[in-house]
Amino acid sequence: MPASPFVRHLPDTVFNLSRNQLLLLLLAFAAVVIFTGIGLRSPWPADEPRFAEVAREMVASGQWLIPMRGGEFYPDKPPVFMWSIAFFYWLTGNLKIAFLLPNALCSLLTLGLVFDLGTRLWNQRTGAIAVMLLMLAPQFVIQAQKAQIDAMVACWIAVACYGLIRHFFSGPAWGWYFVGWAFMGLGIITKGVGFLPALMLIPIVVMKLRDRALFRGTLTWRCALGPLAMLAVVAAWLIPMVLYVNNLGTEEALAYRNNILFKQTGERYADSWGHIQPWYYYLTSVIPSLWFPLPLLLLALIRPLSETARYRPIIPVLLGWIALVIVFFSLSPGKRGVYLLPALPMLALIFAPLLSSQKPAGWFPPLLTGVQLLLGIALMAVGVLAWNDHPRLVEKVADYSTDPAKLHEAGTFVFVIGLAWLITLFGFWRSRALGRLFLAMMITWLLLGTWGYRILEPLRTPRNVLAAAEQHIPPGGQLGMIDFREQFLLFSKRDFTHFSFFTGREQENRNAWLWMSETEDSYLLVADQIELPCFTKEGAIPVGTAHRDSYLLLTDEQMNPSCAPPDKVKRFTTPEPGSWQD
Repeated sequence: MPASPFVRHLPDTVFNLSRNQLLLLLLAFAAVVIFTGIGLRSPWPADEPRFAEVAREMVASGQWLIPMRGGEFYPDKPPVFMWSIAFFYWLTGNLKIAFLLPNALCSLLTLGLVFDLGTRLWNQRTGAIAVMLLMLAPQFVIQAQKAQIDAMVACWIAVACYGLIRHFFSGPAWGWYFVGWAFMGLGIITKGVGFLPALMLIPIVVMKLRDRALFRGTLTWRCALGPLAMLAVVAAWLIPMVLYVNNLGTEEALAYRNNILFKQTGERYADSWGHIQPWYYYLTSVIPSLWFPLPLLLLALIRPLSETARYRPIIPVLLGWIALVIVFFSLSPGKRGVYLLPALPMLALIFAPLLSSQKPAGWFPPLLTGVQLLLGIALMAVGVLAWNDHPRLVEKVADYSTDPAKLHEAGTFVFVIGLAWLITLFGFWRSRALGRLFLAMMITWLLLGTWGYRILEPLRTPRNVLAAAEQHIPPGGQLGMIDFREQFLLFSKRDFTHFSFFTGREQENRNAWLWMSETEDSYLLVADQIELPCFTKEGAIPVGTAHRDSYLLLTDEQMNPSCAPPDKVKRFTTPEPGSWQD
């Protein structure tokens, strides 16, 4: 059997370990990569501060059933992901640790499931290769080290796929079948799309129609009971939420219920209002880069893949499922690259047995070598340009900082990353191309989670703006914000007031003016480009730049003599939300 591109230089003793020992070794390695950096950075926009603040408010208020953002209902996502952050925050008391732990743990579980399936369906070598392929794709580790919902929902989908595969391809295993459906329900109350594994039944039924001998004892009438397990899990949150909302009976509570049940599900899919992209977006802008080099592997292994698919039904079923997932998300006008993450583990599982016994096409190793060489040189060149204050780089960094030392340090970081890529390329020249690339990627993640976080932390948080504003606010003073962003709320060490995320800008202005007229020692933080019909910017205090915007602090002196009253008074005050930083 030809040696795998990944494992040719590994000692044979590694594969002589028991399955559990090999799994622990792989997970320990993955944990070093994924957990590096936890506790070294704060939540960064766009999504992380929102979820961290919702979790912080859960712990502070004791109300966990409905997510709240700045004291206002947050209807965009179901609560499971925020629950997990809140749990670890309650457990550790450290938000900088808690907000990254759920996805890190979920990603380890996903890797363990992929290893177990590869081992059960083929052998331990295949399982190990599947783990390394999954870690090689940039999207997986990127999301494992972030606090977005997608890594968690991808994990629940992986568990659901695991249950279906255990049942249909190494079963019957009805327990696992229903566990799979239950995790689909958990995925739905995490991010709506948890039902995606059910699409696997389509290629399974198609193959059953082509060959009646397949899936005997597994594809029976009992399969129709699976959705009941999914609905039971959904109901465990849905029913208490609806009862709670009906008991409150307020306009805001009813709006939350309607938004989370209808607007954020079918309406968002069919008539998206954000992230609008063409139908081919995933094929041209996401898969080639975020799944690299797996798309190239598909071409390099196309012949053995087609041959294996003839006698291993698992291959066409998983390929069909991945295609259906891509089509499902491509049909919606709103698209984000992270939406495709749930399909990535199964793609790694498809390629692993082929790499375990086959060599990719002859063009694949030199192409991969060329890519690593060019990227290494390009990164080093960018570093040199940063040292020399290249105008385009200076302009780019100016959105976050005007300190040239920041650009120079970032240039050094990028240069070192490029150097590491070239050292792994030439230092391990006799190794396989995939192995060299894997080593370079893992070094990159380790450097990013330590040195990179230290560079980016001051640039990705609004601490500088808030610190400058707080110098002008007396003890006991309050800070308000028009068009607020969750990162400002999360990091504010003063009482923070906003005027509803769901109110138009004009109504926010009116509410802010009314609040300042009624509240002593009240100050208003606004982005410089925002129109302020109830205020003047003349004499406003500049407090710096954050997240590509310049900010001003308004005092009573910037209030116009009068302002029309708002249609409805809306203000939400959160006491010292940034106290978690102390």
